[in-house]
Amino acid sequence: MQLSLDRPATEYLNRLASSDPAPGGGSVAALAGALGAALLSMVCNLTVGKEKYQAVEEEIRGYLTEAESLRAELSRLTEHDAVVYAKVAAAYKMPRNTEQEKTARAAAIQAALKESAKVPLAAAKACYRVLELAGPTGEKGNLNVISDVGVAVALAEAGFQCAVLNVEVNLAGVKDEDHNQRTRAEIAPLLAQARILRDQVWQRVEQAVKA
Repeated sequence: MQLSLDRPATEYLNRLASSDPAPGGGSVAALAGALGAALLSMVCNLTVGKEKYQAVEEEIRGYLTEAESLRAELSRLTEHDAVVYAKVAAAYKMPRNTEQEKTARAAAIQAALKESAKVPLAAAKACYRVLELAGPTGEKGNLNVISDVGVAVALAEAGFQCAVLNVEVNLAGVKDEDHNQRTRAEIAPLLAQARILRDQVWQRVEQAVKA
């Protein structure tokens, strides 16, 4: 059965808890980011139209557009992670009785692992953008829901770290070191800043909540 977020949440959780390896951590990483983006959208929607925030409404509408775009992308990746995992599993199940079959199987595994790594890589980048977006959203958005910005940034940072972990899991089986270095180079600058972004927003949220 194809994974779909259009079905009840209990169905997703039941599949996640089952002995089926997909959906797994990669899907959950993207879902965490999608939940964070959705919360930022909520904050924006609760800011737009409020007289108190009229001066920043145009900016908030821009944040809302981006948050919704990120939510859609991360939702797609939540579902797509199971698809690429199935390709990896299928490659490992290919016959290996002859040298020709062994060669074909090895090539299929390498191709599937490379493709599979692209999904958490995309999720990590999208989660990072949610982290970036949380800053201005929390700064200019409705203070009555500032705690939701905190939850959003915590989810996005968790999603980012988990997505990076899943990139590494896939790269562990890839023998093309040039490919692996290029992939890690895309993540490296984000790794250095993700926790900083989260801490900056979290500190602002804590100060607002305790004020």
